[in-house]
Amino acid sequence: MTGNSGKSAPQKHGKHAMPSRNLGRTVGRIACRGLACVLTLAAAAAVTLLLALRLICSDAFPTAQQMFVTTVLETGQLKFLASWFLSPEKIQTIVDQNSMQSLDAQVDSDLIHIGKSGQVDTGGAESDEQDIEIVEVAGSTYTGTMMIVKDPSRVSLATIYPWREKGVTLNQLVEDSGAVAGINGGLYNSNNNSGGRPYGVIVSGGEIQYNKPNEYPGLVLIGFTEEHLLQIIDISDMSAAQVEELVEREKIRDAVTFQEEASDSNNHFVQLIINNEARDMSGRGSGLNPRTAIGQRADGAVLMFVTDGRGKSGHLGASSGDLIAVMQEFGAVNAANLDGGSSSCMYYNGEYLMSSVTFYYSNSSWRLPAGFVVK
Repeated sequence: MTGNSGKSAPQKHGKHAMPSRNLGRTVGRIACRGLACVLTLAAAAAVTLLLALRLICSDAFPTAQQMFVTTVLETGQLKFLASWFLSPEKIQTIVDQNSMQSLDAQVDSDLIHIGKSGQVDTGGAESDEQDIEIVEVAGSTYTGTMMIVKDPSRVSLATIYPWREKGVTLNQLVEDSGAVAGINGGLYNSNNNSGGRPYGVIVSGGEIQYNKPNEYPGLVLIGFTEEHLLQIIDISDMSAAQVEELVEREKIRDAVTFQEEASDSNNHFVQLIINNEARDMSGRGSGLNPRTAIGQRADGAVLMFVTDGRGKSGHLGASSGDLIAVMQEFGAVNAANLDGGSSSCMYYNGEYLMSSVTFYYSNSSWRLPAGFVVK
């Protein structure tokens, strides 16, 4: 009896173990088949996307081809897509056909008339927030928000200086500086959303915190003087020493830089309106992307404009012509394009009015080293 019991015990365990092993194999097969389906779908989607891009970039659809090239050349991470389908010569031809004419005039500060108190008439406003006006703007390929700051002395540049690897989101930049509103500013290191170091030149509170004007070709200084006048100055041929002289001579108190370059590797623009003269364009002028722009009216009020794009809310984005038209509509005497794309954002009174187009920062911003804020 004992021997028979000893032999039967393993058999019972074996009978229970067999279904468990079969179940494991079944689950494994289902998982492998599911993974194979996912990979097949992903591969099919990738092939479809590549075929669609090849079709867009063909000469059969010149308008789509031009829009695609001018748009991706303005991005930070997707410039390479144009060269996948087109030669450098073809890309440059498209850029030349859809470019902006030079606008080299110097800002005439006499066209801006700010009251002796250093601020414009706010209509008897008693609170600091009453001289900030928010206006929604809708275009055919974008939606945007215009912030009108009637007192230009309230606009300054907040930074995270001394520079480090990681920047901060716009809301933190605004709140840490004791401000109520802000937008992103100029060029910076956005690789892997690091955002801790600017490019070009940074001036904050009259102090030059970064000074490498030859770090990128075609840099333009955008900022405010001690008299709260917006300046847009080409510094592409200046040395660091010459920038120091410029800042001292023009009494620049807060400024960033952005890039003016039209080539087969970049398609950036800065000057939009100088002394009431709008910039002329060839073709479409630029692609469609999220944008950030800044301007100043004759009464000194500062215009801050941010748009969406890249598929957000079903919109492709705004063109250079769109920015010019909107700035003219709001009375800008001078206006400049700032860093756009995924960097474009606007924060006011505790919330994002315009946020990053990147889906995982849908209610925030990329990390930034600096931004124009309203105190």
